[in-house]
Amino acid sequence: MLPLAATRCSHGGRLRAGETGRRWMSSTQTRTKRPKTAIFFPGQGVQRVGMATPWLEAFPRTAKPILEEIDATLNVPLTNIIESGTNAQLNLTQNSQPAIMATSILILRILEQEFGFKTSDRVDVTLGHSLGEFAALVAGGYLTFQDALRMVRKRAEVMMRCTREAVEQEGGEFGMIALVCESEAHMKALVAGLREFLELSSPNYKTDSNDDVPAVEQVLIANINSKNQIVLSGSIERMQTLLTNLRQFGGHDPRAVRLKSDSPYHSPLMKPAQETMKRILHKEKPDGSDIVTWPGIMPCISNVSGRPFQNKHQLKDLLSRSCVETVQWWRSIKYLHEEEKVKRYIGIGPGKVGRNLVGKEVGMKGAVKGGGVWGITTPQDMEEVVKALDDTEVCEDE
Repeated sequence: MLPLAATRCSHGGRLRAGETGRRWMSSTQTRTKRPKTAIFFPGQGVQRVGMATPWLEAFPRTAKPILEEIDATLNVPLTNIIESGTNAQLNLTQNSQPAIMATSILILRILEQEFGFKTSDRVDVTLGHSLGEFAALVAGGYLTFQDALRMVRKRAEVMMRCTREAVEQEGGEFGMIALVCESEAHMKALVAGLREFLELSSPNYKTDSNDDVPAVEQVLIANINSKNQIVLSGSIERMQTLLTNLRQFGGHDPRAVRLKSDSPYHSPLMKPAQETMKRILHKEKPDGSDIVTWPGIMPCISNVSGRPFQNKHQLKDLLSRSCVETVQWWRSIKYLHEEEKVKRYIGIGPGKVGRNLVGKEVGMKGAVKGGGVWGITTPQDMEEVVKALDDTEVCEDE
């Protein structure tokens, strides 16, 4: 397992990754260190028209060049859609995905440039929910912003085409439905019931048991978000039929919420997007360099494994597979909280869904002793979160 990144001591000294045996000692011989800190980024569904405007108004010197860079990189006036487009325009997959990723990085760059936040010194690990994994890879130093932006746009275009073809072939609507249960026990029973009804009891059912079932007929577990929330992906009609069966015959009655998504992400229908990602990730850049930088500046958690990427080859493989495989968000947060003892979590990007999911899991509703869960979604949040991080920057070993 890759060790989490450098630990900084109260007087500014740093341990390099892997130097877990050494500790700086203060003059009083009390061992102090910075709490392990994670930054995380949101996925699909948090987009809203005007989400970049407050940042441009509050920090024009930093925001304006980044917004210009977005349009120049994509050769598409995406920032106009973000600023003043219609909801229908922004909600199109090929617009919403790069818009969310770009806005997340915009906020991170403002934090770094306007507030002097040095990510490589103050953060130990990065992760992102679904689409947010691309922002996490940029923050972690594995992808450039420009490469990630082009990749997300191309991937989204292919996803949109996959959905359009599924509708033409099958009819009806495709998308995603979140299921919320009362407890962890209820969720585990629901997952077991889902697999039983789908005749998909194998733990590797996505690649084994489904081989003979057309992709358009499959309903999959797209996300395991928390101890009481999962997301289904596929045909809306089939998912509703499945829920009816679970309620009538399985004794389950989860709360179902249709998500703001026009495509069934993390399902076999997205296989062409996986193949597109493979080609992009394994193709040399025009200057002959690799699109992925390895190692990055800190570990990054994979959505597929719920663990840090181990090497460049694995990163390319898992990032491609994330188009069709379940997002293991709950597993990721449990790993960071229980095994790596991460104390501080900073959500960066539009919306508060990610912060709520993390806070629910780690039991932090804000600042607590030695840590907390915060979200930077508006300029007003920025100063408050920076102060909270400064206030919890040094803690004594237990």
